Amino acid sequence: MTRGIGPIEPGEETHARDTAHARPRGRLARRYDRHRRAVLASAAALVVLAGGGYLYASRPEPGPAPPPPYPSQVVDVVYVAPVAGPPGDRAGDFSFSVLLSVRSGPPVTVTRLTQPYDGLSVTSSPRAPFQTKSHSARKIIFTIRVTECEKAPRNLSLPFLDVTLRNTRAIQAHSFILGGRYAQDLSEALEVACSNDSR
Repeated sequence: MTRGIGPIEPGEETHARDTAHARPRGRLARRYDRHRRAVLASAAALVVLAGGGYLYASRPEPGPAPPPPYPSQVVDVVYVAPVAGPPGDRAGDFSFSVLLSVRSGPPVTVTRLTQPYDGLSVTSSPRAPFQTKSHSARKIIFTIRVTECEKAPRNLSLPFLDVTLRNTRAIQAHSFILGGRYAQDLSEALEVACSNDSR
């Protein structure tokens, strides 16, 4: 007698089904299957649409637009050079050109252009008020007239222009320092104007 394990017999429910002898499904069952798939696809589409609608309806309301920048934050004034003054200039009048540019935001209007020194007055071309649009620059010629040499400054180191700016956010008075070249050109022009005046 031999001992050992005999052949393994299949257990319950382990037999492969014989598909050749399976009963064919009826037309009604096949139709039910197709209908069921269509219903499930439609239900999935409705769930997706409902979820999207909910997300759209519950989105946060956009806040108010940020205010535009202050005009002094977006304006640059750069000294260019002395220029020949307009016809009819008196002795003691001298003209300079600057470039005023607006980097961003709404248009900026120059409502006033002055200088802080006694004994001098200033006019501009174009005359204030004038407007400069965003992302553009405008050439301004300003003419300084010596009204009293005794009060006119000498040997200026950091002369500046006072410019009043306005946009949709604010009106601001701002002083622009035009740099060393402007200081030198203005000092020389004042020297010439007042030395002629003293004769």
